[in-house]
Amino acid sequence: MVYCIPERTIQFEGQRAPPLRANSRTLLRMVNPASRIFKERIQSPMMKAVTQNEFGGPETLQVGALDRPAPAKGQVMVKVLASSVNRPDVVQRQGNYPPPPGESKVLGLEIAGEVVEVGPEATRWSVGDRVMGLVGGGGYAEYAVAWEGHLMPVPPELSWAEAASVSETYITAHLNLFQFPGVSDGQRVLLHGGGGGVNTAAIQLCRALVPQSPIFVTASSGKVERVRELGVDHVIDYQKQDFAEIIKAETEGAGVDIILDHIGAAYLKQNLASLAIGGALVLIGVMGGIKEEINLAQLMVRRQKVVGSVLRPRPVGEKAMIIKRFYDSTASLFSSGSLKPLVDHIFPLDRVRDAHELMDRSGHFGKIVLQIDPAVAID
Repeated sequence: MVYCIPERTIQFEGQRAPPLRANSRTLLRMVNPASRIFKERIQSPMMKAVTQNEFGGPETLQVGALDRPAPAKGQVMVKVLASSVNRPDVVQRQGNYPPPPGESKVLGLEIAGEVVEVGPEATRWSVGDRVMGLVGGGGYAEYAVAWEGHLMPVPPELSWAEAASVSETYITAHLNLFQFPGVSDGQRVLLHGGGGGVNTAAIQLCRALVPQSPIFVTASSGKVERVRELGVDHVIDYQKQDFAEIIKAETEGAGVDIILDHIGAAYLKQNLASLAIGGALVLIGVMGGIKEEINLAQLMVRRQKVVGSVLRPRPVGEKAMIIKRFYDSTASLFSSGSLKPLVDHIFPLDRVRDAHELMDRSGHFGKIVLQIDPAVAID
């Protein structure tokens, strides 16, 4: 892991920041002198956040001041200590993935931090609780509001950076492998995405929940060995090999039962050729295009399913149920270390452009994390 923190960063003693405690919006008590920073900021109606005046590349991002949000009915406000950069953030930055109605236009879909205010009719959380979870937008900021059912407790074994690396990727992988279509132990799984956050999460989930399932993973030449070190049975270098041919040979023509794909059109024919009778192809991205021809007759005869899935725009209640199923299934695995988020780089919020440039060139293995406040160490 690379920790990209400027010299002016104030670090607490040890690896973890001490817990925040608050009993109002105007008081945060900490045992470290750096607590003055938090007290001053929560008194202010403004907050530091990433802003964007036009769509485009990382150069369009800057850090500025915005009004601090207030929690609505059923929501809480979180003092964000860490957020992560995800591929949907890049798509939104480019102007192709607007936030759902009513959500913040600020980038950022997952957060880790502490509750500092509880909104009307919100009963699950108290001020001072350590939480991680999903937001519809607004993660790249000092404060964010979240629906109470979209947050989870942070396991004490996780750092803030690791906690900020759980929600978007692990929940996406769990939803599209285990909640539907439902991988059974022993079924063959193909995962596209090499060292990306969703893919590394999916590998860990498969190893923990369906240990007898053979896993095939496509990766670039530079990431093949690192993927293999995660315990993958078959790593395919997509830059040198045809993954459909490899799978046909390795499975003796049977194919794989589940494919999790974020490429889309460019991989569609190969994916269907790799899919077993009765298998399911789950599309969670379209980085390789949105249009391609397929043979519907073959799809019918082989009883194959092609399913599209996104998480962000789902209704509040549905998303809460997805998160609950995920947490109930995996909480003990995070505590035991069977699931361990891979943090590749940590950037201070002021270097958000560098974080997005790294994401754009796929130079990471695991997660890219933003440290929101330099006064709190998150690793």
